[in-house]
Amino acid sequence: MAKHYRLLIGGEWVDGDKGEFDIVNPATEQVIGTAPEASVEQALAAARAAQEALPAWSRTAPSERARLLNLVAEKLQERAGALVPLIISETGATALVGSRMQVPVAIERFQRYARGAMKDLNIPLAPSQIGATPLAAGGLIGAVVNRQPVGVVACISPYNFPLVNIAGKIAPALAVGCTVVMKPAPQDPLAVIELAEIMHEVGFPAGVINVITSSAPGPSVALTETRDVDMVSFTGSTGVGERIFEAGGKTMKRLLLELGGKGAGLVLDDANLDTAVGAIASVWSFHSGQICTAPTRAIVHTSRYDELVSKLAAYAPNLKVGDPTSMDTLVGPVISAAQKGRIESYIQSGADEGGTIVVDGRNPAGLDTGFYVGPTLIADCKQGMKAVQEEIFGPVVVVVPFEDDDEGIAISNSTEFGLYDYVFSADIDRAYRTAKQLRSGNVGINTAQRNHDTPFGGFKMSGVGRDGGDFGMLAYTEMQTIVWPG
Repeated sequence: MAKHYRLLIGGEWVDGDKGEFDIVNPATEQVIGTAPEASVEQALAAARAAQEALPAWSRTAPSERARLLNLVAEKLQERAGALVPLIISETGATALVGSRMQVPVAIERFQRYARGAMKDLNIPLAPSQIGATPLAAGGLIGAVVNRQPVGVVACISPYNFPLVNIAGKIAPALAVGCTVVMKPAPQDPLAVIELAEIMHEVGFPAGVINVITSSAPGPSVALTETRDVDMVSFTGSTGVGERIFEAGGKTMKRLLLELGGKGAGLVLDDANLDTAVGAIASVWSFHSGQICTAPTRAIVHTSRYDELVSKLAAYAPNLKVGDPTSMDTLVGPVISAAQKGRIESYIQSGADEGGTIVVDGRNPAGLDTGFYVGPTLIADCKQGMKAVQEEIFGPVVVVVPFEDDDEGIAISNSTEFGLYDYVFSADIDRAYRTAKQLRSGNVGINTAQRNHDTPFGGFKMSGVGRDGGDFGMLAYTEMQTIVWPG
């Protein structure tokens, strides 16, 4: 709490022009520190610094980029003991999620893209026999698709996994030769500033990495509008993504937008219900449902509907809600009082529109302090209900029945989102055929596990572009064709 955090702009640590703003622990409602309040001018200065550093960094040997990325991973490992409690205090993540899914995954991403920096992404093409034209003599024409760094990337990250998400943006961008401006979410920016300190310490050249923080939207808006930023990589709500898309169009910015989700857990009549329940219940236990990939809509065949609702209702009370620093806590707080109120309004709307609140997580017993919402299960839902259509981003599962596979697929595809869906069936061929009919960027069959080398992103209003694995490096490059006479 005593630490004084600053912005990093062009290799210099500076105070925020607008002072500081408080960072609040969602579990205790206590201020745990302050972050610098950047001005619009400082955001623009960070973008200019990144633009000035781009030519030299883009020509830096891949081995040097890899060395620096590996050093970041090593330093993160050394400081994990201090970073994990900080992230738990900022985000409200449980000790289990904080210790396993926050810092360790960030370390893995830096290591992954240190290896990736050494990969040649260029695509050689076979020579082509071209006849003479008014432009030039004919002959054998050779060609290569050169993958060139896109330029300066503004990396704007969400509050649920601040360190992991920013690592997933900046590590591949830096690996291919881009420079970056990091803009973490205002609710929990301190660990990202700590990351910037590590990167500065290990020797990244001035301007290659920059960090600004702000509780006001102005600095982020400036990054989406300035010509000194070539690309915006954003993870967050669809509403904000729409505004970034519109603002970026004026300067033809490249965009990587990973936006909202309303994951369908499609439970077919032959599904193993224990498998389905285990995956769907992750909505409650994995960061209190504050994750865009969660299967928040259980879409269940009528023959298995009552049994699945009963199993979920029996599962929920076993999840301890409370102090996130306790290792046996499985459901911590949500990020803020505003988000708590928003989630509770969706629960009420579910009841108002005819749903049955089977498990009510509002105001869990014994938790008068902190922004807590417990596991909530709403049954008897219909396709058009607000709680079924809109992203809640909290520990709420809605259950919708269907009569046959075609109806189940139609309900799954009925929202404006298409990020991550799930199919549960004992018949893998049937599940695979069903998965291919879902309008979703990702589909899990009988699992909620991820493969981090796959392309990740969404259909429809869930975003634009893909990251993850080598696809994450391709996202931060432009294709340049170079031809010559053979």
